[in-house]
Amino acid sequence: MLALLDSVFLIPFDYGFMKRALIASLALSLAAPPLGVFLMMRGMSLIGDAMAHAILPGVALGFLLAGFSLPMMSLGGVLSGLLVAGLAGSVSQMTGHREDSAMASFFLISLAAGVMLVSVCGSSVDLTHVLFGSILAVDTTALVLIAGMSSLIVILIAVMFRALVVECLDPLFLRGQGIKSGRVHGLFLGLVVLNLTAGFQTLGTLMAVGLMMLPATTARFWSKRLEGLIGIAIGVAIIASLGGLLLSYHLSLPSGPAIIMLAGIGYVLSALLGRHHSLLAKRRRTATPLEAQEPG
Repeated sequence: MLALLDSVFLIPFDYGFMKRALIASLALSLAAPPLGVFLMMRGMSLIGDAMAHAILPGVALGFLLAGFSLPMMSLGGVLSGLLVAGLAGSVSQMTGHREDSAMASFFLISLAAGVMLVSVCGSSVDLTHVLFGSILAVDTTALVLIAGMSSLIVILIAVMFRALVVECLDPLFLRGQGIKSGRVHGLFLGLVVLNLTAGFQTLGTLMAVGLMMLPATTARFWSKRLEGLIGIAIGVAIIASLGGLLLSYHLSLPSGPAIIMLAGIGYVLSALLGRHHSLLAKRRRTATPLEAQEPG
């Protein structure tokens, strides 16, 4: 039995590429879910997906200038994401349109521009790598960059935590304390861009948002407290990352999609069986009044 457990759970991580993939996915699992929780609290769940597409032109431009140089691609992704976020905010303020509609427009433009850049100047293999990533191909340079970005995000979330919570619940109070809510919002979007840029090497620009949003939306079925939401979301992300890598190793599945699929399965099961807002919870609430009316 011990030999079986060892072969299933431990032996895969004897390989260097599996160790690097595990460390990278764990780093992202600590940084991404808290951002997803705050996006969900703000009613901005789809903004994460829009921002994931917004970094694509910068990543593609960095790739065209320096090849598969992660620092250059990451720098391009950060600049591109911040530019799109700034343009969307500016258009929203000048025209009065909702920020999410402006963001959706710019992310479609960004997606088309990024795909066109890679397709015209690269190959189908290059396009697949940029769009879908390859966590098993993470080298030492990429690992250091991912770990560094994730650590910075965790530290900044800790520093900004109170302001982020107040800005979600009562931006007028924050403004009364002399802090502009728009500044906090801008810094928060910057953290989202930074996290998506860290995740594109492992999960690609199309799926990097999955490790941010799926654990966060799963957690809402199990807790109503912010601390619980963040803790459960991180736990779900870690389990999905570990399980996805093991499935990838044993069944020869693509690692990134395996991680996101496991997180998706967790979401579906939670929607059915979770403590709050799930199908099972609603049936229990419906059945309780009926039982109370029955004669004892």
